[in-house]
Amino acid sequence: MVDRSSPPTRPPLSGTSLILRLAAIAVVVGAVAGAFAYVNGTFDPQRLTPKKLINVLETNNGVHPGFRRNHAKGVCVIGHFESSGEARSYSTAQVFNEARTPVVGRFALPAGSPYAPDGAVPIRSLALRFTQANGQQWRTGMNSMPVFPVGTPEAFYQFQQALSPLPSTGKPDPAAVPAFFSSHPEAAPFLAWVKTAKPSASYVTETYNSVNAFYLVNATAQKQAVRWNMVPQAKDAPGATAPEGSDFLEKDLVQRIATGPLRWQLMITLANPEDPVNDASKPWPEGRKVVNAGTLVLESTQPQLDGECRDINYDPLVLPAGIEGSDDPLLAARSAGYANSYLRRTSEVSQLPAAQQEARP
Repeated sequence: MVDRSSPPTRPPLSGTSLILRLAAIAVVVGAVAGAFAYVNGTFDPQRLTPKKLINVLETNNGVHPGFRRNHAKGVCVIGHFESSGEARSYSTAQVFNEARTPVVGRFALPAGSPYAPDGAVPIRSLALRFTQANGQQWRTGMNSMPVFPVGTPEAFYQFQQALSPLPSTGKPDPAAVPAFFSSHPEAAPFLAWVKTAKPSASYVTETYNSVNAFYLVNATAQKQAVRWNMVPQAKDAPGATAPEGSDFLEKDLVQRIATGPLRWQLMITLANPEDPVNDASKPWPEGRKVVNAGTLVLESTQPQLDGECRDINYDPLVLPAGIEGSDDPLLAARSAGYANSYLRRTSEVSQLPAAQQEARP
């Protein structure tokens, strides 16, 4: 019988082993510190930083204390994910290997004002946090647009600058946005979608797309590049259009979910070797293999001011074992920008109206 009351003793490290171990630790710490310095602009003050990116969003949308700097208007949702088992051979993530995983999500509009009218833009978003039984999390932020307008953080920043109001008029330069798109031909797929896109009447009937590419990693460390979509089971009635008014989306969601759970299928598209995985502005060709990984089931809603989603940073690089980020530069920029926005809004509690402060636990 083995005595397990205390851990076995280890032989002392030799001088050479100790030096090697300390050197390895130093390399890891240096790499992490370097990554933080990179995203914060320590090495090059002229480079794009999370602070600059969030500042331009504040310039364009105004500052609304306590709210996200983008996707400010939203509603929390609670539910779970039911795995179909079809993604098990591609990923070791528990979310694909367990029968059920709890989910906290958030529907939102892609605007920086919590008072934006629901029909102002045709894009809706859905963010989800899957909490696995082993404590690891998968966070994902998806949008109803099929591709991103541009492929780099720098181009996105330039686009936001084109939208910024002029000091002389308080409005954007009407020539700035057309000039931007004329110099960024990679935006053609996005612009083609915009021409036919219309504001939907419901969050519930939208398809939500990862836009960025990721990797699924299986038990033998094989990687498969993927993008995913949440495809709704509910459909719009023929000819349905967005109703009048500015706040119809949350009301519609609350009414629909009161009659029963709402469902989406998680459809994972597998890339071919030649498909781009580092550019979210480029769609993948039709005909790629698609795996139905399971069903998202949403069962209740909560107000975003005091709901469970309020203090979640839906960083797309918070990933469990079995899912990895690609080298798409927008992923790192989103992660760093979300962190900056999170720190700003969570430090602004004292600036909120009294009723909102009381709602915060």
